Amino acid sequence: MNAATETVAIAGPAGRISTAYDAPAGTMRGIAVIAHPHPLYGGTRDNKVVQTIARALVAEGHACWRPDFRGVGESEGTHDEGRGETEDLLAVVAHARAAAGADLPLVLGGFSFGSFVQTRVARRLAGEGRPAARMILIGVAASRFAVEPVPAESLVIHGELDDVVPLAAVLDWARPLELPVVVIPGADHFFHRRLGLLKRLVRESIAGAPPGAGAR
Repeated sequence: MNAATETVAIAGPAGRISTAYDAPAGTMRGIAVIAHPHPLYGGTRDNKVVQTIARALVAEGHACWRPDFRGVGESEGTHDEGRGETEDLLAVVAHARAAAGADLPLVLGGFSFGSFVQTRVARRLAGEGRPAARMILIGVAASRFAVEPVPAESLVIHGELDDVVPLAAVLDWARPLELPVVVIPGADHFFHRRLGLLKRLVRESIAGAPPGAGAR
């Protein structure tokens, strides 16, 4: 993501999980694990949406961990349709929490397939009594996978013109949860020419300001 980005090898259930790590410039206010889109369709931790989420969180004082899913880059193992990937992210969360050296709030972020996996991770962490403090789900793959329910305070952002995951599918998932969805007018699945706005919305959400309150 930048010159200060480190690559960390984390031990996972299927072997090495190659992870990019970015530390905030000042006091660490929280930690974040961010998951990338579908690995069989070119998804990696260097995806622009994933990097945008990370930049926003680093700017808000969070240490960010961006793993490559199993079978991507230097990460070992093979694609497991979300099951093994859930276990891998749980291993990254455990490593990130231990590395922080303090009980800091955890943010789970994900884009597309990564958002689906993060809902599974969130359910597991809640069941263990160590839930995430916040979730940031972008382009939720609700039309393609069985996405789990998430807390009402989660930030869900979707593009109006998403042709990979139709907005209607996300609204159908969110409606019974009474979960607000932030819709970016004119945006496609990859938020081309909307990444600056996406970053602003994530920062405002973490900082506690209402969406659209102004650029940061």
